[in-house]
Amino acid sequence: MNAEPADQIRLLDVQALDVRLSQLAHKRESLPEHAEIESLNKDLTQLRDLLVAAQTEESDCAREQTKAEQDVDQVRQRAGRDQQRLDSGAITSPKDLESLQHEIASLAKRQGDLEDVVLEVMERRESAQERVTELTERVSSVQSKIDDATGRRGAAYEELDGEAAAVAKEREVVAGSVPADLLKLYEKLREQQGGIGAARLYQRRCEGCRLELNITEVNEVKAAARDAVLRCENCRRILVRTSESGL
Repeated sequence: MNAEPADQIRLLDVQALDVRLSQLAHKRESLPEHAEIESLNKDLTQLRDLLVAAQTEESDCAREQTKAEQDVDQVRQRAGRDQQRLDSGAITSPKDLESLQHEIASLAKRQGDLEDVVLEVMERRESAQERVTELTERVSSVQSKIDDATGRRGAAYEELDGEAAAVAKEREVVAGSVPADLLKLYEKLREQQGGIGAARLYQRRCEGCRLELNITEVNEVKAAARDAVLRCENCRRILVRTSESGL
């Protein structure tokens, strides 16, 4: 394949623009905010799980407290009725009086026990409520950090994407001035060679594979026509000659 030296030089410009596009894409994928957001999201998931557990515990305690208070109220009402019967004087039988007094005493003990249960449940509920409050604040704090990091990442995206669009537009213009067959070969090699399809020959060294040409290869390059499209013997990339090739 043959191509004017100027066209081959422009191919290096295309390569430089492609490298810049790859660098921008890599930078976009490697933004520190990615890892930051991922870590924060893991923390947020854990905190939300803990919050749900705390809310469930608080809800369970609330139901338990309501049931215990209802039990206390039932015992209190029954004891009140018994006391009214006792105070009314309607019961004259010593045996019935003794039985009623015993029941009132038993109800008093039962009420005391149930009130202790209510207090214990209230303490657990209060602890659960404090835990819910704490976790809610922590969830809010982590979410704020995620929002901040997401905003910073979005701003970085906008800047990088803007630059990439400008580079891509320039690349389109420069590539349009390169002969189609040369550009096609370059694209094929770039895909095969990790993004580098053309390299400059600088001081007898291929800048694609970084290997220096041996004397035989140098002589072959010197003997080649000016418009000959050369390939590096080592990496097979297009080897572009310039005034700094050291020939």
